[in-house]
Amino acid sequence: MKLIFEKSVPGRGQQIFPECDVAVTLPKVPMRQTAPRLPEISENEMGRHYTELAKRAHGLNDGFYPLGSCTMKHNPRINEQMAALPGFAKLHPLQPEWSLEGALEAIATLEQDLCEITGMDGFTLQPAAGAQGEFTGLLLIKAYHTHRKDDARTEILIPDSAHGTNPASATMAGYKTVEIKSDEKGMVDLEDLKAHLSEKTAGLMLTNPNTVGIFDDNIMEITRLVHEAGGLCYYDGANLNAVVGLVRPGDIGFDVVHLNLHKTFSCPHGGGGPGSGPCGCKKDLVPFLPGRHTGEEGFRREAESIGDMTGFYGNFLVYIKALTYILSLGKEGIPDIARNAVLNANYMMEKLKAYYPVAYDRTCMHEFVLSLEKIHKENHVSALDVAKALLDFGIHPPTMYFPLIVHEALMIEPTETESRETMDGVIDAFIQIYNEIIDNPQAVAASPVTTPVRRLDEVKAAREPVLRYKFGE
Repeated sequence: MKLIFEKSVPGRGQQIFPECDVAVTLPKVPMRQTAPRLPEISENEMGRHYTELAKRAHGLNDGFYPLGSCTMKHNPRINEQMAALPGFAKLHPLQPEWSLEGALEAIATLEQDLCEITGMDGFTLQPAAGAQGEFTGLLLIKAYHTHRKDDARTEILIPDSAHGTNPASATMAGYKTVEIKSDEKGMVDLEDLKAHLSEKTAGLMLTNPNTVGIFDDNIMEITRLVHEAGGLCYYDGANLNAVVGLVRPGDIGFDVVHLNLHKTFSCPHGGGGPGSGPCGCKKDLVPFLPGRHTGEEGFRREAESIGDMTGFYGNFLVYIKALTYILSLGKEGIPDIARNAVLNANYMMEKLKAYYPVAYDRTCMHEFVLSLEKIHKENHVSALDVAKALLDFGIHPPTMYFPLIVHEALMIEPTETESRETMDGVIDAFIQIYNEIIDNPQAVAASPVTTPVRRLDEVKAAREPVLRYKFGE
């Protein structure tokens, strides 16, 4: 497929208006000396170009997406309709507050709903993405300890199965990260946790269920141990989709939580955004919340606030989509998200584990991890090869090589809205690939064969990216 610049023909365009016959005085500001090199193309050709690009993109409208609630769960159309209402979509952040009463009420309602869902006492919607929500939560923990003049607490404990953003966020907040090992069941090793707790412990960052899809049986003991050591417990809400409406982080010992509205609450995040990572906390940390949030006296900024995490109120229209989703499902419907997500994941795991070894063969939550380490050693077919082979079935590949504690990992995460028939089709594709691994492993290693391009040099693309079009070369 040619780039749009390669389709460009000098003099060709889409303008049908006559030359401007009105004198225009340009402002005296720095002006570029040459016109931008825009492609010269007809409207017809431009429409075809972008339609051709769209056909090569894969999304939920095209088929199963095994990254599930990571970024690509179903987004009900009513969410988009509500966000497009003129009273929301045409607001400006510099409008006077008296003209924003409806929007402020929507924000306040969402904050209160998130408090109820998570068991927290206060929320800020400012963080613009999950990682920024993590960073906000860690700054709240830091402000709490600083306020108590407990500055010796310089360490954040993080399990070895954690999301990669956890240690990054902790480091950005000025903390030293300490890795806690997982046990043979995929849970936090309690003895290793006890060995690393000290007067230096500021807190623990934990995803529950964790990245291997397991709800930690010892969660109450874990949070108790951290609290007894003087630390706080931070809940990474990336996997809340598995327990939403059934388990509240605040009820199992967590002091701070961030949520990904683009995951659990169905706001689209494909293509990089916009996201939203609201951060909630227990009452002892509420005084440090950033920005303005709902309090007893309406919207206000706390006197001891850590400041602003983003401009104005954050990604407002994402809030409207999340609020619409919550109100559509209601108190009775929200728990069904978790129940169905867990059911779907266990259904697929049980069907596949006869062919592909499961990293932790026990009841999973919303996701499970296959380990192709044995297959790789015996048949010389890697997790990457299987992921590429799925492309020939029109299936987007699952997460590969994560979490790092599982070798040759494939993480599969169906969501609550996938039908049994869809999952059976995906299971059948995995089984066909497995049979091919046994009978003709070289063919699997050469996949894909039906896509517009075959295997790309991914190492070269990563190390020598081409980020701009070179005219005339």
